Amino acid sequence: MAEHKIFAGPRVRRIRNGLMLTQTAMAEALGISPSYLNLIERNQRPLTVQLLLKLTSVYKVDLDALQGEASGGIAALREVFADPLLAGEVPGDQELIELSEAAPNAASAMVKLYRAYREQAARLSDLAELLAREGHETSLSTARLPIDSVRETLERRPNHFARIEEAAEAFHAKLAAGDDLAAALKLWLKNEHGIVVRTLPVHAMPSLRRRYDRHSMRLFLSDRLSPFDQLREIASEACLLGLSDDILAELEGLSLASPEARRIARFELARYASHALMMPYGAFLSAAQRARFDIDLLRARFGVSFEQAATRLTMLGRPGAVGIPFFLMEIDNAGNVLRRVGAQGFPAARFGGQCPRLNVHAAFAQPGQVLAEAVEMPDGAAFLTVARTLEGPQAGFGERVRRTALLVGCDIGFAGDVVYGRAVAGAMPPPVAVGSACRLCERQGCLARAEPPLTRPLGLDEMVTGLSAFDFQ
Repeated sequence: MAEHKIFAGPRVRRIRNGLMLTQTAMAEALGISPSYLNLIERNQRPLTVQLLLKLTSVYKVDLDALQGEASGGIAALREVFADPLLAGEVPGDQELIELSEAAPNAASAMVKLYRAYREQAARLSDLAELLAREGHETSLSTARLPIDSVRETLERRPNHFARIEEAAEAFHAKLAAGDDLAAALKLWLKNEHGIVVRTLPVHAMPSLRRRYDRHSMRLFLSDRLSPFDQLREIASEACLLGLSDDILAELEGLSLASPEARRIARFELARYASHALMMPYGAFLSAAQRARFDIDLLRARFGVSFEQAATRLTMLGRPGAVGIPFFLMEIDNAGNVLRRVGAQGFPAARFGGQCPRLNVHAAFAQPGQVLAEAVEMPDGAAFLTVARTLEGPQAGFGERVRRTALLVGCDIGFAGDVVYGRAVAGAMPPPVAVGSACRLCERQGCLARAEPPLTRPLGLDEMVTGLSAFDFQ
């Protein structure tokens, strides 16, 4: 029978050091030479079954301490090295295993240091937001990925690109599309650029929404996409070709540093242009005012999705023809914010959008229903909010549906001009008391509180327990 061999030199060394033994003393007790023990500790010789049994009988060592890997430690190290700052530094798990085994205390200290860094980064981010709310700019920031840089840039500016809007209106007029924009765009792509649009089944494009094949000059779309999303993909491709100069000019105005950030922003601007092409500014603003900004009526009028019509409402910032300054936020069912845009820049300082009491979270319990309510911030600012779930690409049997929720909002002063204002008019319940985020909100007795406020000490009183798990003074 083959002898089972284990390389566990660092663990043997830890045991010896813990017993305060020299290599000579341990080697004598184990019946081997000091030089052989030295080779074992340097992982140049294996621990045989006989040596394992000798260690357990002489020093009462648990075999698991010599054979088992610290899976929890490896998982924690994986978390550390998955951070964008360290991504790519370690090619695989083997080095993490070696680090955990050779220097477990150092590995544990590294994990603690990383978690402290993440906590401090979160606190600095919260403090920066708090200072911004009070009108104090700060240069404090954590390491940013290119996509974070793009999102931050777009969130802080009005969601209106004048040059793209004008070019998209002219492009739409040139197409003379009538009621079938998709057919007109396909014809333009074929006649002007030789590109043919084809829809492929899921098995041919299992993980892609679209793919452009430069060799065959074909644009492939997944049949997972709804007709509305397919139209947006076609319009995006057409805008990248027909409005390239206008998109580039607006891109330069964003002043993004890295090539990757510019590439992401170019995609976002192409998507912006597709909405402007599908719903031309003048026609859309006129229809929105007649419908009192009813998103369902607008989606039917322009043959688009709820999400597309809602997004278009945030773009109405043309001088001399301004719409209501709507803002928008999309989240998933875990509460992750996927995007934030607004006609005047997303109002993070006044609204935040990270309060668990917002109806955007309740929307998941009522899929497909439009929920409207008034909310009031701690400083008295009030907003009209509209929330609804969105369905992602079509899922097959056995696949989990991707569902997100959209929140559209505006200042409560516009409620009388919006159809959703009826839900908060008259003898309806008072506005829902919300905050920008738990760590920045000082409302007492909030049943939904998820974190203690950054600005107050915790109220650790053994004689009194409040409604929240995070009571504060």
